[in-house]
Amino acid sequence: MAGANLIYGAGMLDSGLIFSYTQLVIDNDIFKMIRKVMQGMHIDDENLAVDVINSVGPGGDFLMQDHTMKYMRTLPSAPNLIERGNRERWLSFGGKELAERASEKAAEILANHKPAPLSDKVKSELRAIVEESDTEMEEMNKKR
Repeated sequence: MAGANLIYGAGMLDSGLIFSYTQLVIDNDIFKMIRKVMQGMHIDDENLAVDVINSVGPGGDFLMQDHTMKYMRTLPSAPNLIERGNRERWLSFGGKELAERASEKAAEILANHKPAPLSDKVKSELRAIVEESDTEMEEMNKKR
C-alpha cells in the first residue's frame, strides 16, 4: 500500500541463508493475495449493490442473490493453499497443515512443470547481457 513494487525473498528462510521450495509455494500464495489488494477496489453503483441490499433487507438471504453469485469469486483473493473454510471443510480435504500441503505442491511442480522455451530474441538478449558482463569483469580484473 506504500507503493513498493518489488517483493523480495520468496522461498528464503534464516535471513536468506536457506531456500525452501515449500516456503516458496507458501509465499506465492501470500504474494497473490497482496497483488489483489494492491489492485484496489473499483467502486461504482454495481459493486456497491445498494439496490440489492434494499431489496433483500435486514435478515434476508444475500448468498443466493444473482449479484452475490456474480461477484463472490472475483472480488476477494483466492489463495490456492491457505484454507479459509471452517474446520470441517479442512478435515474433509485431509486436515493437512499448510506446510504439508505446500511441500506436496512444490514436489508436484518440480516433478511435472515444463517451462515454455525462451524465444530466440530473448535468448539473444540474455546472451548479450552475459557477454557484456563478462567483458566488464575482464576489464576489472586487468586493472588489478
